Amino acid sequence: MEKRLPSSIVLSPEVNRALRLRVPLVALESTVITHGLPYPENLSLAEDMETTVRSQGAVPATIAVIDGRIQVGLSAIHKQRLATGQGLRKVSLRDYGPALVKMASGGTTVAGTLQAASLVGIRLFATGGIGGVHHDISGHHKGTTDISADLPALGRTKVIVVCSGAKAILDLPATLEYLETLGVPVVGFQTDDFPAFYSPSCGLAVSARADSADEVALIAHTHWELGLPSAILVVVPPPPEVAIPYDSIVEHIRQALVEAQEQKLRGPDVTPFLLKRMAELTSGDTLQANLGLLVNNARVAAQIARAWARLQVPPQIA
Repeated sequence: MEKRLPSSIVLSPEVNRALRLRVPLVALESTVITHGLPYPENLSLAEDMETTVRSQGAVPATIAVIDGRIQVGLSAIHKQRLATGQGLRKVSLRDYGPALVKMASGGTTVAGTLQAASLVGIRLFATGGIGGVHHDISGHHKGTTDISADLPALGRTKVIVVCSGAKAILDLPATLEYLETLGVPVVGFQTDDFPAFYSPSCGLAVSARADSADEVALIAHTHWELGLPSAILVVVPPPPEVAIPYDSIVEHIRQALVEAQEQKLRGPDVTPFLLKRMAELTSGDTLQANLGLLVNNARVAAQIARAWARLQVPPQIA
């Protein structure tokens, strides 16, 4: 019996066909289009990521909210609208209900994309860097911590998430501790080190290593077969040609955090400010690293999607 989807979800013809035929699929988030980059770089990146997924034998499923519906798989018109539109929302878990009722449009965050992918039955998701535990920039810590909705979502969603670790502007040791508490395996893809988004390593270790797409798929299969509810977080170092040594950007991160504190930024305003400021302080190097790692993560995710499909449908023995 086919899974009945909520009426608010719309599948593109390509995604619908891939689900029916069990063709490998890779979910992609859309806040990088709506809030991550200026036009036309945002549209170009969206196209590059989808093209990369297809080049590896999988189907891309970019997810966004379009006129009060969760659209899984975007048309060229959808992508153009998200890349150039005004008043677009950033849609995380708390925002779905209001956005759908108000017939709004916007880009889905990591947590928002995870939820939609899980509802549809897509097991692979490629993104840049996950959210995590923020540094306290309030100057008067009172026992509360700003924790991204991405982390609890990872703790309860059965999706393989391919990323380059957490955003370097975050408290990375605390983020890894939180992932451990949630029972999320942090699997280094051909690495023992936890990447810091722009950097191959930040001096922290992953909880496991996998040297092939097939090994990642088997780890996920075994994890979920035991009834464990979390995502598998696969961390991939940024490509060497765009990677930035962690030591060379630590001071820029500190400076950006101080400036955010001075401007008394809070909540959802913090991350966009920090990422933009990092690009300015590094003369665009962090932006180039971001673009390069996003495309590379899409490539790795597509390879794992193919491995996952092979694992679910073993070849016939003659």
